[in-house]
Amino acid sequence: MALKRLAVLAGAGVMALSMVACSSSGGKQDGAGEGSGGGTVDTPRMTIAMITHEVPGDSFWDLIRKGAEAAAKKDNIELRYSNDPEAPNQANLVQSAVDSDVDGIALTLAKPDAMQAAVQAAEAKNIPVVAFNAGMDAWKPMGVKEYFGQDGRIAGQGVGERLTQEGATKAICVIQEQGHVDLEARCAGVKETFPATEILNVNGKDMPSVESTITAKLQQDPGIDYVVALGAPFALTAVQSAKNAGSTAKIGTFDTNAALVEAIQGGDVQWAVDQQPFLQGYLAVDSLWLYLSNGNVIGGGQPTLTGPAFIDKSNIDAVAEYAKAGTR
Repeated sequence: MALKRLAVLAGAGVMALSMVACSSSGGKQDGAGEGSGGGTVDTPRMTIAMITHEVPGDSFWDLIRKGAEAAAKKDNIELRYSNDPEAPNQANLVQSAVDSDVDGIALTLAKPDAMQAAVQAAEAKNIPVVAFNAGMDAWKPMGVKEYFGQDGRIAGQGVGERLTQEGATKAICVIQEQGHVDLEARCAGVKETFPATEILNVNGKDMPSVESTITAKLQQDPGIDYVVALGAPFALTAVQSAKNAGSTAKIGTFDTNAALVEAIQGGDVQWAVDQQPFLQGYLAVDSLWLYLSNGNVIGGGQPTLTGPAFIDKSNIDAVAEYAKAGTR
């Protein structure tokens, strides 16, 4: 199966890297550069900007940032984290980092067209740029040096195969941000291998609206027996939506957090596709240190895969202790 094959590649791609494992809005309070002192290397102090499309309050990004902070602490890096879910604003944050002459930039490419000019500005000043989490098909043509993440389409295909194996008859794939290339690739992959999938767009910035939209859809179509969410908070909301609608639809999701792990243990959510966000944040920062301090480039011109892999009741206990520590 595509997902199993890629999971093996993901493990092989990162085994060779050292796993020794700073911030703005979202699940944490502001504090750019916190916890970035006291590195264990003897290379000169560097400044790295990490700029994402995080929607404030989405706990997924706490895992990204913990990984980035761990690498920054090890590598004697001042980490400047910023985020904006609106692509033009994210691009402006990248341009600000370029103007401040940071040593390197790690960014997400959820809407790559909007980021092109800012990436080119970095290249013009010889500031290395790496991408992670979103932009699998866009990073290389843009001239970005490295990419860390999963292939959303292949991950989606694995989900579709699993729906078939579980005997599902009709699914909805819930996209919380229209125009986000990776989210759309995931649902496209699901639909490729499980054609009885309908896309449901919701406003991910308004969770009560997400809940009511999914509830209404399940009430409208009782034949839906699986809801595929694209993030842990949305999966947990879908659980409540199913209860509201009196639906027996099962819930599966991409991505995890501590509450989602508990939901799998309790049977409210069947499984999650894990792309290892802690690892994405860690590798994005550590790769820039390796490049700046030793000229290393990871991946040989190909993406470094951090996932996907399924987490379900059969292996959830192995993940649970790390989830409690806030790293899975």
